Amino acid sequence: MFLTFLSKSGENEHKCSEDDSGSEIHIPADIDWHMLDKSKFFFLGGALFSGVSAALYPIVVLKTRQQVASTQVSCFKMCFTIMKYEGFRGFYRGFGTSLMGTIPARSLYMGALEVTKSSVGTATVSLGYSDTSATAISNAAAGLSSAMAAQLVWTPIDVVSQRLMVQGYNDVNSSKNVNNVNFCRYRNGFDAFRKILYADGPKGLYRGFGISILTYAPSNAVWWASYSVAHKFIWSGIGCSLCKKDESGFRPESKAFVAVQGVSAAMASGVSALITMPLDTIKTRLQVLDREENGIRKPSSVPQTVRNLVQGGGLAACYRGLGPRWASMAMSATTMIMTYEFLKRLSTKTREPLTT
Repeated sequence: MFLTFLSKSGENEHKCSEDDSGSEIHIPADIDWHMLDKSKFFFLGGALFSGVSAALYPIVVLKTRQQVASTQVSCFKMCFTIMKYEGFRGFYRGFGTSLMGTIPARSLYMGALEVTKSSVGTATVSLGYSDTSATAISNAAAGLSSAMAAQLVWTPIDVVSQRLMVQGYNDVNSSKNVNNVNFCRYRNGFDAFRKILYADGPKGLYRGFGISILTYAPSNAVWWASYSVAHKFIWSGIGCSLCKKDESGFRPESKAFVAVQGVSAAMASGVSALITMPLDTIKTRLQVLDREENGIRKPSSVPQTVRNLVQGGGLAACYRGLGPRWASMAMSATTMIMTYEFLKRLSTKTREPLTT
């Protein structure tokens, strides 16, 4: 059983079992950067991903509040508390701010992703790497570069939106309000932006930028590499059972193709979430929580944040919110990858007919 990266006919091909050695699975080829209508790609991408973000935002709020809680709180108890004290609007605190950053951040992300994937993929194949290795390397490099590019926009958006997410939250295991650690109340995203800028300067908006890079860059690299490996593994293992056979071989039905993408994305999310969860918890607490020294509010450092986190709940505290994060990443990734592939096909340049 073997895989080939790209056939001459422009389709990815996978061999079936030895019993069907003469048949191949013809999977639609990936769409490269040069094949896309860039204006359509970025415009439609902003609209589609904004909708996806809106659907998944409540899970992000749940994860964030679990991470800043003084003790472990179950998902059900957290949901009940939000609904009881804040109503449905509590699940969308900071969403307006987050949405404003979606379009520029996603544009940077998608641009860096496609350019890197295309250039690195070509380079690795020319260096003699196997097709599977070349795909995994190019996807990992693309995930790394796209995450670093997007964090230029996402870090300030994260700082503001996460503070709005936890504002007014009553910690169910403490009589203190989590937001009291920051001493500030924000009317909206613009007010939070102004107050953070006034109190801490521009560096306040980029608090946790370094650890955000350390969190999201490896997370994206692991995700895209895991996704490409899982995708090939599924097609090489059970691909024939998901396809219809015609004269040229096996061709997957559209539903089967989408299903494999979704399962591959969920598998990759599980691997990525487990590996990077401690960094994500530290990043969130660093961006949201402050410390008080001689009556003066000061940002916490990474060592202080880690020390307080471990002292408060041991190593298990680093994995608070793992359930919502895993669920969020799995649902987000599954939705995103299907939306992303759909977007690329919508944005493919129309080929002009050849003239003689």
